[in-house]
Amino acid sequence: MSDVTPFFLSGVPTTGADTLEVTSPWDGSVVGVVSMPTDAQVEQAVADLDAVRREAQATPAHVRAAALDHISARLAERAEEIARLITAENGKPLVWSRGEVSRAVSTFRWAAEEARRFSGDLQRLDTDAAATGRLAVVRRFPRGPVLGIAPFNFPLNLVAHKVAPAIAVGAPILVKPAPATPLSALLLGEIIAETDLPPRMVSVLPVPNDRMAALVDDPRLPVISFTGSGPVGWAIQRQAPRKHVTLELGGNAAVVVNDDWPDLAGAARRIALFANYQAGQSCISVQRVLVHAGIYDAFVADLVAEVEKLPTGDPTADGVQVGPVINDAAAERITDWIDEARRGGASVLTGGDRDGRTVAPTVLADVPAGCALAEEEVFGPVLTVAPFRDLDEAFDTVNASKYGLQAGIFTTDVRAAFRAHRDLEVGGVIVGDVPSFRADQMPYGGWKDSGVGREGVRAAMNDLTEDRVLVLTGLDL
Repeated sequence: MSDVTPFFLSGVPTTGADTLEVTSPWDGSVVGVVSMPTDAQVEQAVADLDAVRREAQATPAHVRAAALDHISARLAERAEEIARLITAENGKPLVWSRGEVSRAVSTFRWAAEEARRFSGDLQRLDTDAAATGRLAVVRRFPRGPVLGIAPFNFPLNLVAHKVAPAIAVGAPILVKPAPATPLSALLLGEIIAETDLPPRMVSVLPVPNDRMAALVDDPRLPVISFTGSGPVGWAIQRQAPRKHVTLELGGNAAVVVNDDWPDLAGAARRIALFANYQAGQSCISVQRVLVHAGIYDAFVADLVAEVEKLPTGDPTADGVQVGPVINDAAAERITDWIDEARRGGASVLTGGDRDGRTVAPTVLADVPAGCALAEEEVFGPVLTVAPFRDLDEAFDTVNASKYGLQAGIFTTDVRAAFRAHRDLEVGGVIVGDVPSFRADQMPYGGWKDSGVGREGVRAAMNDLTEDRVLVLTGLDL
Protein backbone atom coordinates (compact mmCIF):
# COMPACT_ATOMS: atom_id res chain seq x y z
CA MET A 1 0.00 0.00 0.00
CA SER A 2 3.07 2.30 0.02
CA ASP A 3 2.16 3.75 -3.41
CA VAL A 4 -1.44 4.47 -2.39
CA THR A 5 -2.23 7.98 -1.17
CA PRO A 6 -4.03 7.79 2.19
CA PHE A 7 -6.98 9.94 3.16
CA PHE A 8 -7.03 11.97 6.37
CA LEU A 9 -9.44 10.60 8.97
CA SER A 10 -9.62 12.94 11.95
CA GLY A 11 -6.19 14.26 11.05
CA VAL A 12 -4.57 10.83 10.74
CA PRO A 13 -3.38 9.34 7.41
CA THR A 14 -5.53 6.26 6.92
CA THR A 15 -6.33 3.71 4.23
CA GLY A 16 -9.55 1.87 3.49
CA ALA A 17 -10.51 -1.26 1.57
CA ASP A 18 -10.95 0.23 -1.93
CA THR A 19 -8.90 2.52 -4.14
CA LEU A 20 -9.55 5.17 -6.79
CA GLU A 21 -7.27 5.66 -9.79
CA VAL A 22 -6.66 9.30 -10.71
CA THR A 23 -5.75 9.91 -14.35
CA SER A 24 -4.51 12.88 -16.34
CA PRO A 25 -7.11 14.64 -18.52
CA TRP A 26 -4.30 15.38 -20.99
CA ASP A 27 -3.00 11.91 -21.82
CA GLY A 28 -4.90 9.47 -19.60
CA SER A 29 -1.80 8.45 -17.66
CA VAL A 30 -2.21 7.39 -14.04
CA VAL A 31 -1.37 10.30 -11.77
CA GLY A 32 -1.97 8.51 -8.50
CA VAL A 33 -3.98 5.93 -6.62
CA VAL A 34 -6.09 7.14 -3.71
CA SER A 35 -7.44 5.06 -0.86
CA MET A 36 -11.18 5.36 -0.27
CA PRO A 37 -12.82 5.21 3.17
CA THR A 38 -15.19 2.45 4.21
CA ASP A 39 -18.64 3.27 5.56
CA ALA A 40 -17.34 2.58 9.06
CA GLN A 41 -14.46 5.04 8.58
CA VAL A 42 -16.82 7.72 7.31
CA GLU A 43 -19.00 7.14 10.37
CA GLN A 44 -15.95 7.50 12.61
CA ALA A 45 -15.04 10.79 10.97
CA VAL A 46 -18.55 12.20 11.47
CA ALA A 47 -18.70 10.97 15.06
CA ASP A 48 -15.33 12.58 15.75
CA LEU A 49 -16.45 15.89 14.23
CA ASP A 50 -19.51 15.83 16.45
CA ALA A 51 -17.45 14.95 19.53
CA VAL A 52 -14.82 17.64 18.96
CA ARG A 53 -17.18 20.52 18.19
CA ARG A 54 -16.96 22.09 21.67
CA GLU A 55 -13.19 21.74 21.81
CA ALA A 56 -12.85 23.23 18.33
CA GLN A 57 -15.09 26.16 19.21
CA ALA A 58 -13.12 26.81 22.41
CA THR A 59 -9.72 26.66 20.68
CA PRO A 60 -8.07 30.06 21.30
CA ALA A 61 -7.92 32.44 18.38
CA HIS A 62 -4.13 32.46 18.46
CA VAL A 63 -4.04 28.68 17.96
CA ARG A 64 -6.44 28.82 15.00
CA ALA A 65 -4.59 31.77 13.48
CA ALA A 66 -1.20 30.08 13.94
CA ALA A 67 -2.50 26.94 12.23
CA LEU A 68 -3.78 28.98 9.30
CA ASP A 69 -0.48 30.84 9.05
CA HIS A 70 1.35 27.51 9.03
CA ILE A 71 -0.84 26.13 6.25
CA SER A 72 -0.28 29.28 4.20
CA ALA A 73 3.49 29.12 4.68
CA ARG A 74 3.73 25.43 3.83
CA LEU A 75 1.68 25.88 0.67
CA ALA A 76 4.10 28.63 -0.36
CA GLU A 77 7.11 26.41 0.40
CA ARG A 78 5.71 23.55 -1.70
CA ALA A 79 4.15 25.76 -4.37
CA GLU A 80 5.78 24.27 -7.47
CA GLU A 81 5.18 20.69 -6.32
CA ILE A 82 1.53 21.45 -5.67
CA ALA A 83 1.07 23.33 -8.95
CA ARG A 84 2.39 20.36 -10.89
CA LEU A 85 0.06 18.06 -8.95
CA ILE A 86 -2.93 20.27 -9.84
CA THR A 87 -1.95 20.24 -13.52
CA ALA A 88 -1.45 16.46 -13.45
CA GLU A 89 -4.88 15.65 -12.03
CA ASN A 90 -6.91 18.57 -13.41
CA GLY A 91 -5.28 19.28 -16.78
CA LYS A 92 -5.10 23.06 -16.39
CA PRO A 93 -1.91 24.65 -17.74
CA LEU A 94 0.86 25.25 -15.23
CA VAL A 95 0.49 29.03 -15.45
CA TRP A 96 -3.02 28.70 -14.02
CA SER A 97 -2.07 26.03 -11.48
CA ARG A 98 0.67 28.27 -10.12
CA GLY A 99 -1.86 31.06 -9.85
CA GLU A 100 -4.23 28.77 -7.97
CA VAL A 101 -1.57 27.86 -5.41
CA SER A 102 -0.76 31.54 -4.92
CA ARG A 103 -4.43 32.25 -4.31
CA ALA A 104 -4.67 29.44 -1.76
CA VAL A 105 -1.64 30.84 0.06
CA SER A 106 -3.47 34.16 0.31
CA THR A 107 -6.79 32.56 1.29
CA PHE A 108 -5.26 30.91 4.35
CA ARG A 109 -3.30 34.06 5.22
CA TRP A 110 -6.46 36.17 5.14
CA ALA A 111 -8.25 33.57 7.26
CA ALA A 112 -5.48 33.83 9.85
CA GLU A 113 -5.90 37.60 9.93
CA GLU A 114 -9.69 37.33 10.21
CA ALA A 115 -9.44 34.73 12.98
CA ARG A 116 -7.53 37.26 15.08
CA ARG A 117 -10.21 39.96 14.74
CA PHE A 118 -13.44 37.92 14.69
CA SER A 119 -14.58 39.50 17.94
CA GLY A 120 -18.25 40.45 17.72
CA ASP A 121 -20.00 43.72 18.56
CA LEU A 122 -21.26 45.71 21.53
CA GLN A 123 -24.75 47.20 21.41
CA ARG A 124 -26.07 49.72 23.93
CA LEU A 125 -29.59 48.84 24.94
CA ASP A 126 -30.26 51.92 27.06
CA THR A 127 -31.46 53.77 24.00
CA ASP A 128 -34.82 52.66 25.37
CA ALA A 129 -35.71 53.67 28.96
CA ALA A 130 -36.82 50.13 29.82
CA ALA A 131 -33.29 48.84 29.13
CA THR A 132 -31.33 51.35 31.23
CA GLY A 133 -28.12 49.78 32.49
CA ARG A 134 -28.14 47.01 29.89
CA LEU A 135 -25.52 46.20 27.25
CA ALA A 136 -25.62 43.47 24.60
CA VAL A 137 -22.49 41.58 23.60
CA VAL A 138 -23.15 40.03 20.18
CA ARG A 139 -20.76 37.26 19.19
CA ARG A 140 -20.96 34.69 16.41
CA PHE A 141 -20.55 30.97 17.11
CA PRO A 142 -20.30 28.02 14.68
CA ARG A 143 -23.58 26.49 13.59
CA GLY A 144 -21.87 23.10 13.90
CA PRO A 145 -19.69 20.71 11.89
CA VAL A 146 -19.51 21.42 8.17
CA LEU A 147 -19.75 19.11 5.18
CA GLY A 148 -17.63 20.81 2.50
CA ILE A 149 -18.11 19.45 -1.03
CA ALA A 150 -15.59 20.74 -3.58
CA PRO A 151 -15.46 20.60 -7.41
CA PHE A 152 -12.69 19.56 -9.81
CA ASN A 153 -11.94 22.89 -11.47
CA PHE A 154 -10.03 24.47 -8.56
CA PRO A 155 -9.01 21.37 -6.60
CA LEU A 156 -6.91 23.32 -4.09
CA ASN A 157 -8.30 26.84 -3.76
CA LEU A 158 -11.98 25.91 -3.64
CA VAL A 159 -11.14 23.38 -0.93
CA ALA A 160 -9.30 26.22 0.81
CA HIS A 161 -12.48 28.29 0.67
CA LYS A 162 -14.25 25.55 2.64
CA VAL A 163 -11.48 24.77 5.11
CA ALA A 164 -9.91 28.15 5.92
CA PRO A 165 -13.11 29.89 7.15
CA ALA A 166 -14.12 26.79 9.11
CA ILE A 167 -10.79 26.70 10.96
CA ALA A 168 -10.95 30.47 11.51
CA VAL A 169 -14.29 30.24 13.37
CA GLY A 170 -13.58 26.92 15.12
CA ALA A 171 -15.98 24.75 13.10
CA PRO A 172 -15.04 21.09 12.48
CA ILE A 173 -15.18 20.15 8.80
CA LEU A 174 -15.34 17.07 6.62
CA VAL A 175 -13.99 17.83 3.15
CA LYS A 176 -15.22 15.77 0.23
CA PRO A 177 -13.03 16.48 -2.84
CA ALA A 178 -14.15 15.80 -6.41
CA PRO A 179 -13.52 12.19 -7.51
CA ALA A 180 -11.50 13.38 -10.52
CA THR A 181 -9.13 15.56 -8.46
CA PRO A 182 -8.66 14.34 -4.87
CA LEU A 183 -4.86 14.52 -4.71
CA SER A 184 -4.55 18.27 -4.11
CA ALA A 185 -7.07 18.14 -1.23
CA LEU A 186 -5.25 15.17 0.33
CA LEU A 187 -1.95 17.03 0.17
CA LEU A 188 -3.67 19.92 1.93
CA GLY A 189 -4.90 17.42 4.55
CA GLU A 190 -1.29 16.37 5.10
CA ILE A 191 -0.30 19.98 5.78
CA ILE A 192 -3.27 20.58 8.11
CA ALA A 193 -2.19 17.52 10.12
CA GLU A 194 1.09 19.30 10.90
CA THR A 195 -0.72 21.99 12.92
CA ASP A 196 -1.75 22.13 16.57
CA LEU A 197 -5.46 22.07 15.81
CA PRO A 198 -7.52 19.40 17.57
CA PRO A 199 -6.78 16.34 15.38
CA ARG A 200 -10.42 15.34 15.00
CA MET A 201 -11.35 18.80 13.70
CA VAL A 202 -10.59 18.15 10.00
CA SER A 203 -11.12 15.06 7.85
CA VAL A 204 -10.45 14.85 4.12
CA LEU A 205 -12.29 11.87 2.67
CA PRO A 206 -12.64 10.98 -1.04
CA VAL A 207 -16.13 9.57 -0.62
CA PRO A 208 -17.68 8.41 -3.93
CA ASN A 209 -20.60 10.49 -5.15
CA ASP A 210 -22.99 7.54 -4.90
CA ARG A 211 -22.33 7.30 -1.15
CA MET A 212 -22.98 10.95 -0.35
CA ALA A 213 -26.72 10.77 0.42
CA ALA A 214 -26.15 9.55 3.97
CA LEU A 215 -23.72 12.39 4.70
CA VAL A 216 -26.12 14.99 3.31
CA ASP A 217 -28.85 13.57 5.57
CA ASP A 218 -26.69 13.21 8.70
CA PRO A 219 -27.98 15.60 11.41
CA ARG A 220 -24.49 15.79 12.95
CA LEU A 221 -23.45 17.85 9.90
CA PRO A 222 -25.87 20.79 10.15
CA VAL A 223 -23.98 22.93 7.60
CA ILE A 224 -23.34 22.02 3.96
CA SER A 225 -21.10 24.12 1.73
CA PHE A 226 -21.28 22.92 -1.86
CA THR A 227 -19.54 24.19 -4.98
CA GLY A 228 -20.43 22.47 -8.23
CA SER A 229 -23.20 21.90 -10.73
CA GLY A 230 -26.67 23.37 -10.30
CA PRO A 231 -28.70 20.14 -10.50
CA VAL A 232 -26.61 18.52 -7.77
CA GLY A 233 -26.61 21.63 -5.57
CA TRP A 234 -30.36 22.18 -5.71
CA ALA A 235 -30.91 18.45 -5.08
CA ILE A 236 -28.83 18.76 -1.90
CA GLN A 237 -30.93 21.70 -0.75
CA ARG A 238 -34.14 19.76 -1.38
CA GLN A 239 -32.75 16.73 0.43
CA ALA A 240 -31.69 18.73 3.50
CA PRO A 241 -34.21 21.58 3.81
CA ARG A 242 -33.58 22.12 7.52
CA LYS A 243 -29.83 22.44 7.18
CA HIS A 244 -27.88 25.60 6.49
CA VAL A 245 -26.86 25.08 2.86
CA THR A 246 -24.55 27.34 0.87
CA LEU A 247 -24.51 26.73 -2.87
CA GLU A 248 -21.89 28.12 -5.24
CA LEU A 249 -23.18 27.00 -8.61
CA GLY A 250 -22.76 27.81 -12.27
CA GLY A 251 -23.11 30.79 -14.55
CA ASN A 252 -22.89 31.92 -18.16
CA ALA A 253 -21.07 35.13 -17.40
CA ALA A 254 -21.60 38.13 -19.65
CA VAL A 255 -19.32 41.08 -20.38
CA VAL A 256 -20.54 44.35 -21.88
CA VAL A 257 -18.14 46.34 -24.08
CA ASN A 258 -19.33 49.92 -24.42
CA ASP A 259 -18.18 52.25 -27.18
CA ASP A 260 -16.54 54.68 -24.72
CA TRP A 261 -13.83 52.22 -23.68
CA PRO A 262 -10.45 53.66 -24.82
CA ASP A 263 -8.48 50.41 -25.17
CA LEU A 264 -10.64 48.07 -27.21
CA ALA A 265 -7.66 45.94 -28.23
CA GLY A 266 -6.84 45.40 -24.56
CA ALA A 267 -10.44 44.48 -23.81
CA ALA A 268 -10.38 41.94 -26.66
CA ARG A 269 -7.21 40.36 -25.24
CA ARG A 270 -8.68 40.09 -21.75
CA ILE A 271 -11.95 38.61 -22.99
CA ALA A 272 -10.18 36.11 -25.26
CA LEU A 273 -7.97 34.93 -22.43
CA PHE A 274 -10.64 34.67 -19.76
CA ALA A 275 -13.15 32.95 -21.99
CA ASN A 276 -10.60 30.19 -22.49
CA TYR A 277 -8.41 30.07 -19.37
CA GLN A 278 -8.51 26.63 -17.75
CA ALA A 279 -10.30 25.53 -20.96
CA GLY A 280 -13.26 27.65 -19.88
CA GLN A 281 -13.85 25.45 -16.82
CA SER A 282 -14.62 28.27 -14.43
CA CYS A 283 -18.02 29.44 -13.22
CA ILE A 284 -17.06 33.02 -14.12
CA SER A 285 -15.37 32.28 -17.42
CA VAL A 286 -16.61 34.72 -20.08
CA GLN A 287 -19.34 33.06 -22.13
CA ARG A 288 -21.46 35.94 -23.49
CA VAL A 289 -19.85 39.03 -25.05
CA LEU A 290 -22.17 41.98 -25.72
CA VAL A 291 -20.60 44.70 -27.87
CA HIS A 292 -21.95 48.15 -28.75
CA ALA A 293 -23.22 48.08 -32.34
CA GLY A 294 -21.02 51.02 -33.33
CA ILE A 295 -17.82 49.08 -32.69
CA TYR A 296 -19.13 45.54 -33.13
CA ASP A 297 -17.52 44.47 -36.43
CA ALA A 298 -14.06 45.82 -35.64
CA PHE A 299 -14.13 44.52 -32.08
CA VAL A 300 -15.22 41.01 -33.08
CA ALA A 301 -12.42 40.86 -35.64
CA ASP A 302 -9.90 41.75 -32.91
CA LEU A 303 -11.48 39.28 -30.51
CA VAL A 304 -11.28 36.39 -32.98
CA ALA A 305 -7.65 37.24 -33.74
CA GLU A 306 -6.80 37.23 -30.02
CA VAL A 307 -8.57 33.90 -29.47
CA GLU A 308 -6.62 32.36 -32.34
CA LYS A 309 -3.33 33.47 -30.75
CA LEU A 310 -3.89 31.50 -27.53
CA PRO A 311 -1.35 28.67 -27.16
CA THR A 312 -3.20 25.36 -26.81
CA GLY A 313 -1.90 21.91 -25.96
CA ASP A 314 0.14 20.08 -23.33
CA PRO A 315 -0.65 21.76 -19.99
CA THR A 316 2.84 21.04 -18.67
CA ALA A 317 4.50 22.97 -21.51
CA ASP A 318 5.72 26.51 -20.92
CA GLY A 319 3.47 29.19 -22.36
CA VAL A 320 0.39 27.01 -22.94
CA GLN A 321 -2.79 28.83 -21.91
CA VAL A 322 -5.52 26.37 -22.94
CA GLY A 323 -5.37 22.68 -22.05
CA PRO A 324 -7.88 19.83 -22.14
CA VAL A 325 -11.27 19.70 -20.49
CA ILE A 326 -11.71 17.24 -17.65
CA ASN A 327 -12.94 14.17 -19.54
CA ASP A 328 -14.28 12.78 -22.83
CA ALA A 329 -17.92 13.33 -21.87
CA ALA A 330 -17.30 17.04 -21.27
CA ALA A 331 -15.50 17.43 -24.61
CA GLU A 332 -18.32 15.65 -26.46
CA ARG A 333 -21.01 17.74 -24.77
CA ILE A 334 -19.26 21.01 -25.60
CA THR A 335 -18.86 20.21 -29.30
CA ASP A 336 -22.43 18.88 -29.42
CA TRP A 337 -23.64 22.25 -28.13
CA ILE A 338 -21.56 24.04 -30.77
CA ASP A 339 -23.06 21.83 -33.48
CA GLU A 340 -26.58 22.47 -32.17
CA ALA A 341 -26.04 26.23 -32.36
CA ARG A 342 -24.58 25.93 -35.85
CA ARG A 343 -27.60 23.95 -37.03
CA GLY A 344 -29.80 26.71 -35.61
CA GLY A 345 -28.09 29.36 -37.71
CA ALA A 346 -25.08 30.41 -35.63
CA SER A 347 -21.83 31.31 -37.36
CA VAL A 348 -18.63 29.73 -36.03
CA LEU A 349 -16.03 32.48 -36.41
CA THR A 350 -13.14 30.33 -35.18
CA GLY A 351 -12.70 26.92 -33.60
CA GLY A 352 -15.66 24.60 -33.23
CA ASP A 353 -13.82 21.28 -33.27
CA ARG A 354 -11.78 19.17 -30.88
CA ASP A 355 -8.86 16.80 -30.72
CA GLY A 356 -9.71 14.29 -28.01
CA ARG A 357 -10.33 16.27 -24.84
CA THR A 358 -8.82 19.47 -26.22
CA VAL A 359 -11.61 21.69 -27.54
CA ALA A 360 -10.39 24.44 -29.85
CA PRO A 361 -11.09 27.92 -28.46
CA THR A 362 -14.33 28.86 -30.19
CA VAL A 363 -16.21 32.06 -31.03
CA LEU A 364 -19.80 32.03 -32.32
CA ALA A 365 -22.08 34.81 -33.56
CA ASP A 366 -25.83 34.85 -34.23
CA VAL A 367 -26.47 32.15 -31.63
CA PRO A 368 -30.23 31.46 -31.63
CA ALA A 369 -32.26 31.78 -28.45
CA GLY A 370 -33.28 28.50 -26.94
CA CYS A 371 -30.18 26.48 -27.78
CA ALA A 372 -27.91 25.25 -25.00
CA LEU A 373 -25.11 27.74 -25.72
CA ALA A 374 -27.56 30.62 -25.31
CA GLU A 375 -29.20 29.35 -22.14
CA GLU A 376 -26.83 27.10 -20.19
CA GLU A 377 -23.29 27.13 -18.80
CA VAL A 378 -20.95 25.67 -21.41
CA PHE A 379 -18.02 25.16 -18.98
CA GLY A 380 -15.66 25.01 -21.92
CA PRO A 381 -13.54 27.28 -24.15
CA VAL A 382 -16.48 28.77 -26.03
CA LEU A 383 -17.81 32.32 -26.21
CA THR A 384 -20.69 33.94 -28.06
CA VAL A 385 -20.85 37.51 -29.40
CA ALA A 386 -23.83 39.77 -30.04
CA PRO A 387 -24.35 43.52 -30.62
CA PHE A 388 -26.43 45.93 -28.54
CA ARG A 389 -27.75 49.42 -29.31
CA ASP A 390 -27.70 50.97 -25.82
CA LEU A 391 -26.96 49.97 -22.24
CA ASP A 392 -30.62 49.35 -21.44
CA GLU A 393 -30.67 46.64 -24.08
CA ALA A 394 -27.32 45.25 -22.90
CA PHE A 395 -28.40 45.05 -19.27
CA ASP A 396 -31.70 43.43 -20.22
CA THR A 397 -29.77 40.80 -22.16
CA VAL A 398 -27.46 40.11 -19.22
CA ASN A 399 -30.45 39.74 -16.92
CA ALA A 400 -32.36 37.48 -19.32
CA SER A 401 -30.19 34.60 -18.16
CA LYS A 402 -31.41 32.30 -15.40
CA TYR A 403 -27.91 32.65 -13.92
CA GLY A 404 -26.45 35.58 -12.04
CA LEU A 405 -22.94 35.00 -10.75
CA GLN A 406 -20.79 37.89 -12.03
CA ALA A 407 -20.78 40.28 -14.97
CA GLY A 408 -18.21 42.65 -16.43
CA ILE A 409 -18.53 46.01 -18.15
CA PHE A 410 -15.87 47.90 -20.06
CA THR A 411 -16.82 51.56 -19.65
CA THR A 412 -15.26 54.78 -18.36
CA ASP A 413 -18.64 56.27 -17.44
CA VAL A 414 -19.01 56.15 -13.65
CA ARG A 415 -22.76 56.62 -14.00
CA ALA A 416 -22.95 53.54 -16.23
CA ALA A 417 -20.89 51.62 -13.68
CA PHE A 418 -23.30 52.50 -10.87
CA ARG A 419 -26.28 51.68 -13.09
CA ALA A 420 -24.75 48.29 -13.76
CA HIS A 421 -24.24 47.74 -10.03
CA ARG A 422 -27.87 48.63 -9.37
CA ASP A 423 -29.55 46.92 -12.31
CA LEU A 424 -27.59 43.76 -13.07
CA GLU A 425 -28.99 40.75 -11.21
CA VAL A 426 -25.64 39.20 -10.34
CA GLY A 427 -23.50 38.71 -7.27
CA GLY A 428 -20.68 40.90 -8.55
CA VAL A 429 -20.08 43.54 -11.22
CA ILE A 430 -16.52 44.05 -12.45
CA VAL A 431 -15.93 47.45 -14.06
CA GLY A 432 -13.12 47.80 -16.57
CA ASP A 433 -12.45 44.07 -16.73
CA VAL A 434 -13.91 40.64 -17.36
CA PRO A 435 -16.35 38.96 -14.94
CA SER A 436 -13.69 36.31 -14.30
CA PHE A 437 -11.92 38.55 -11.78
CA ARG A 438 -12.21 37.30 -8.22
CA ALA A 439 -10.33 38.52 -5.17
CA ASP A 440 -10.49 35.73 -2.61
CA GLN A 441 -11.20 38.05 0.32
CA MET A 442 -14.27 39.66 -1.26
CA PRO A 443 -17.83 38.26 -0.92
CA TYR A 444 -18.43 35.89 -3.82
CA GLY A 445 -21.63 34.18 -4.88
CA GLY A 446 -24.60 34.39 -7.15
CA TRP A 447 -28.23 35.30 -7.65
CA LYS A 448 -30.97 33.18 -9.21
CA ASP A 449 -29.77 29.75 -10.37
CA SER A 450 -26.17 30.62 -9.53
CA GLY A 451 -26.72 29.72 -5.88
CA VAL A 452 -27.32 31.01 -2.37
CA GLY A 453 -24.91 32.32 0.24
CA ARG A 454 -21.47 33.85 -0.13
CA GLU A 455 -17.87 32.71 0.00
CA GLY A 456 -14.81 34.89 0.44
CA VAL A 457 -13.09 34.43 3.79
CA ARG A 458 -14.96 36.87 6.01
CA ALA A 459 -18.29 36.31 4.24
CA ALA A 460 -17.91 32.56 4.65
CA MET A 461 -17.01 32.94 8.33
CA ASN A 462 -20.28 34.80 8.81
CA ASP A 463 -22.10 32.12 6.84
CA LEU A 464 -20.74 29.32 9.04
CA THR A 465 -21.78 31.06 12.25
CA GLU A 466 -24.84 32.59 13.93
CA ASP A 467 -25.31 35.50 16.29
CA ARG A 468 -25.59 34.73 19.98
CA VAL A 469 -26.51 37.63 22.27
CA LEU A 470 -25.27 38.10 25.84
CA VAL A 471 -27.14 40.81 27.79
CA LEU A 472 -25.41 42.36 30.80
CA THR A 473 -27.61 44.06 33.37
CA GLY A 474 -27.10 46.75 36.00
CA LEU A 475 -24.18 48.47 34.33
CA ASP A 476 -23.21 52.11 34.73
CA LEU A 477 -23.07 53.00 31.07
